[in-house]
Amino acid sequence: MAFTIAIDGPAAAGKGTIAKAVAAHFGFAHLDTGLLYRATGARALDLGGLDEDTAVRAAETLTEDDLARDDLRTSDAGQAASVVAAIPAVREALLNWQQAFARRDGGAVLDGRDIGTVVAPDAEVKLYVTASDAERARRRHAELVKARPDLTLDEVLDDLKARDRRDASRDTAPMKPADDAHVFDTTSMSIDAAVAEAVRLVDAAR
Repeated sequence: MAFTIAIDGPAAAGKGTIAKAVAAHFGFAHLDTGLLYRATGARALDLGGLDEDTAVRAAETLTEDDLARDDLRTSDAGQAASVVAAIPAVREALLNWQQAFARRDGGAVLDGRDIGTVVAPDAEVKLYVTASDAERARRRHAELVKARPDLTLDEVLDDLKARDRRDASRDTAPMKPADDAHVFDTTSMSIDAAVAEAVRLVDAAR
């Protein structure tokens, strides 16, 4: 039986952590759709650039091996993802794959930026996870500084704000809460509290 949980929100708000925990709690499959765009962006860079033709070619030839690359969590991959995600033909190339995953038997949790609005508008549960800019930057900096000791908090904050502007203002599938999404702010929440709230909302819909 299909049961879809759509989790959206900006970078470093906690949606990925919540999605993985919720999927594990209910025994559902999990897809971090942001990895699809990060992998497409990284592959496009490998193919020569982020122009539309190259990005579409990257999306159409994406493989599961591309999703396992060890450089997909870098700032460069994140910026490339935001650029290619604004290209309608790229989103179209990846949409069918995501929708098939969303309605798979046994339940699915997908997290991204347009799951509740575009990929799975009929999802049984829609969550929009957010947090303050300062808190998101702190979280992302703590993650990235291990590999880049010279990275400053201000650089991470500027990067997040640039991605937010691009993701929220694009013509195709802009980042925004679905009209029927449960919106909650994790700025002052522990991971356990945020996961518990998400589980409570899913339980209420089952």
